[in-house]
Amino acid sequence: MPAELLSQEKFEELTRELDELRTTRRREVAEQLEYARSLGDLSENAEYQGAREMQAAVEERIGKLESILKNAKIVEGSKSDSIGMGSVVVVQGATKGTSEEKRTYTIVGAEETNMFEGKISYHSPLGAALMSKKKGEEFSFHTPRGTQRYKILKVE
Repeated sequence: MPAELLSQEKFEELTRELDELRTTRRREVAEQLEYARSLGDLSENAEYQGAREMQAAVEERIGKLESILKNAKIVEGSKSDSIGMGSVVVVQGATKGTSEEKRTYTIVGAEETNMFEGKISYHSPLGAALMSKKKGEEFSFHTPRGTQRYKILKVE
């Protein structure tokens, strides 16, 4: 698995979540399973089936977090004038005849992506197109809606 780029904050958040799942959540699910077993016939026991599904989901998330954290590479915000992990970028559509609004994005790792907060992954089409660009550059990238053109107005 390739390295997953994470901010220090996200690494710590995922570490806390993993610890919570391994300790508290596993114990809660085990208690639910034990209670459901005590109700009798497991083949028609909806509580038992639900607890088993919950156990599977918890174990799957634990496995995913362990893999992410094992392969994580902590990155600091970009300190140069070119766009990298942690950069805050202001872009505007560069298509002639349109006056698209300015949009602000923060370049983050895949686990930190949140479009409502303007956090886009460096793996996304827009994120990948922005990497290593500088203020004032125009660039394009392909989306399901066609080729999009933007101009970089600001890089922090």
